[in-house]
Amino acid sequence: MSYIGNQPAALGTYATQTFTGNGSLTAFTLSQAATTATILVSIDGVDQIPTTAYSVAADGVTLNFTSAPPASTISVRFLGDVVDFGEPSDDSVATAKIQDDAVTAAKLANSINTDIAANTAKVTNATHTGDVTGATALTIASGAVDLAMLSATGTASASTFLRGDNAWASAGGLSDASIWRLTTDFTNNATPIASNWEAADTYGAGTLGSAMTESSGIFTFPSTGFWYVMFNANCNGGATTFPWNYAELRTTLDNSAYNVVAAGQGNMDNAATAGTAYDQCTAWTIFDVTSTTLCKVRFDVRSSGTSYTTWQGSTNQNATYAVFMRLGDT
Repeated sequence: MSYIGNQPAALGTYATQTFTGNGSLTAFTLSQAATTATILVSIDGVDQIPTTAYSVAADGVTLNFTSAPPASTISVRFLGDVVDFGEPSDDSVATAKIQDDAVTAAKLANSINTDIAANTAKVTNATHTGDVTGATALTIASGAVDLAMLSATGTASASTFLRGDNAWASAGGLSDASIWRLTTDFTNNATPIASNWEAADTYGAGTLGSAMTESSGIFTFPSTGFWYVMFNANCNGGATTFPWNYAELRTTLDNSAYNVVAAGQGNMDNAATAGTAYDQCTAWTIFDVTSTTLCKVRFDVRSSGTSYTTWQGSTNQNATYAVFMRLGDT
């Protein structure tokens, strides 16, 4: 029979080599170069499974066992010679034939560093156009950085500025201020004054920023923050006794329990000789409003002479009234 290439060895003419196992050795030196695929190994006549039971190291002459063979005869049959294919032909090694990460820095020509440095210089010194211009020194065009390009927290507006901690904050100064007043007189105690309130709006009076809201004498703040709150109550009477009058400013932190945080007190002169007597009670506080739904305020008035003390109201001027001014963030 004819063959292309070398004629294979005749049956039974394979080279063999034997070793003696001792139960501890796992490596043996072969008498000729081989690979795992070019040898057959048996222990006391029992063929072993390549790769699972044994393998040939990369040096081509070290036979390694997965576990040490017992005291036995190890037989190795060489199925052929390891063929050295020599140097590949020019342009014969494709990218797919090179393992990933197989090309190390030691395998690269020193000239590649020169090329990398040159390319880096080109990028560094490239001339840029658009919002950023220049070559070595770059210039950002005026107005190129707008609010959409900032990642600050909070809300940007005409009344805020960007702080050093990258947060929008109030620019300072009063942002909200208003005055509310009682529109009509009444004679009695009131806890609270639950009706006839309005925002002052005559003779140039107005509201700065967001206004307070009122319902049944309960005032709600438009925003959190430190608020200055002042309550003034004017009253008069025509009795012959000396009634004591009280104006109380009460706050709640839970939209339920109201406590006196500030109070004003006065006493009318004897009206028997002076006619109608007048009194004024004032109370104020700085209220830390941490929640617009929980932190609220109301105003109470009391008198020791409820049958003859009249609390004054007006739609044109401030008689019994409250002032609200937001001083800053909480």
